[in-house]
Amino acid sequence: MDELKTFTADDATVIRLSETSLSDLPESIKRPKYDRSALSPGIVHIGLGNFQRAHQAWYLQRLFNLGLDHDWAVVGAGVRPYDALQRKKFLQQDFLSTLIELAPTGSSAEVIGSMIDYVPVENGHSTLISKMADQSIRIVALTVTEGGYYVNPATRDFDISHPDIQHDVANMDRPYTAFGAMVAALKIRRERGFGPFTCQSCDNLQDNGTVLRRTVVSLAREFDPDLAEWINMNCTFPCSMVDCIVPTTGPDEIALIQKFGIDDAVPVTHENFRQWVVEDKFCAGRPDWSRVGVTFSDKVHDYEAMKIRMLNAGHQIVANSGEIMSIETIADCLTHPLILALFQKVQREEIIPHVKPVPDMTPIEYLKLLVQRFSNPSVGDTTRRVCFDGSSRHSGFIVPIIRIGLNAGTSIEGLALVEAVWARMCEGTREDGSIIEPNDPFWNELQSVARAARYRPRVWLEQRRVYGDIIDSVDFVKKFEYWLNEIWSIGCESVLESYTTT
Repeated sequence: MDELKTFTADDATVIRLSETSLSDLPESIKRPKYDRSALSPGIVHIGLGNFQRAHQAWYLQRLFNLGLDHDWAVVGAGVRPYDALQRKKFLQQDFLSTLIELAPTGSSAEVIGSMIDYVPVENGHSTLISKMADQSIRIVALTVTEGGYYVNPATRDFDISHPDIQHDVANMDRPYTAFGAMVAALKIRRERGFGPFTCQSCDNLQDNGTVLRRTVVSLAREFDPDLAEWINMNCTFPCSMVDCIVPTTGPDEIALIQKFGIDDAVPVTHENFRQWVVEDKFCAGRPDWSRVGVTFSDKVHDYEAMKIRMLNAGHQIVANSGEIMSIETIADCLTHPLILALFQKVQREEIIPHVKPVPDMTPIEYLKLLVQRFSNPSVGDTTRRVCFDGSSRHSGFIVPIIRIGLNAGTSIEGLALVEAVWARMCEGTREDGSIIEPNDPFWNELQSVARAARYRPRVWLEQRRVYGDIIDSVDFVKKFEYWLNEIWSIGCESVLESYTTT
């Protein structure tokens, strides 16, 4: 066997992943059942993180394995320097990657081959713009993180003043952002009579399609109002909900894939649960994803509210407490009786009252499912990963529930405690004295405010970028001040015991 294809690690043969080595992989490894050379592109996906491989690429592989929709292969893309390294890794293994499913009873692996190219990452994004302007591309999808849409968290409006956006307005032929590149591509398509493409957000945002429409159309309007109107009238922006816990890929994940006999620079691990619910609004066609388990529904917002309010908000409830108490993984957090009790009490009393049932799932049933999923020790999802970018996640997942509770007159006691725990975490030390490394784009600012809030708690809620007008709620401020003072006085564990036993 060619030395370029194999090497030895821990007395086991490990095969470097490539198109030519697929047939040499262990029989237990699932792999594409289709001729990848016969695929043609239909989708550009910007921000090729773990979501794309664990969701979109996986569903496409199911279709391709059925002999369907081979003109919908993916072209990867990115707009950050980090993406250039990812492209290099993918290029070296023919754009293949491995999914490892982490079930409580064991793991399994599958090589995914539905991506066939990855455009170069360049200043000005000329190649990306040309690819999106190509008539074969009918969907441009994105995962650029919850905080990547240039939305003012306090007002929820498009942040036209952001320097990145100002650059794009002045340099639309050489944009900086993914959205500027999309506008530039749509301008070319309009001029050439190619028609629009569907703009599909896959990020964990409420009304993610609506947010994406506002960002793209608002940016286009600053550049060319007629183009903005054409985009608004012709492009579609379906809302979607994605639900699968996908940990960050690190050394442990790289080591795990090698145990399967594969050398893969970009593997993805994921839990043994997956759901994708999408509005059926695709202006230029779409793959027949319904054949392979995707739910198309006009009630995406109900699914979305259940997932974002219960899972995404629930992750923050669990992880911030765990970080303070030096608990490394989410599964380990769920074994701590007080964190589990906090999670369940806040969910039952303050979140579930504002969540509608969806077909085949009530909020109480979803809560039970979440406890099972969060408790899966095989996933190894870290508290640090879940705590990352808390300024976006709290403003996007927790604050809207607080506002709903205040308007409805329901309890917000536990949510005030949750925010006090986050404020304590952002001070930058755990209760054992160890340092919490920077974990937010605004970490320095958050840490400064958190240290001031130790002595004047309300200053934390004065961060209108995160909390908007929540500071005007006397009741919430009072409860928050009480809990933050208690955390600093008697410690997080004692506070959780006090809250969960009353």
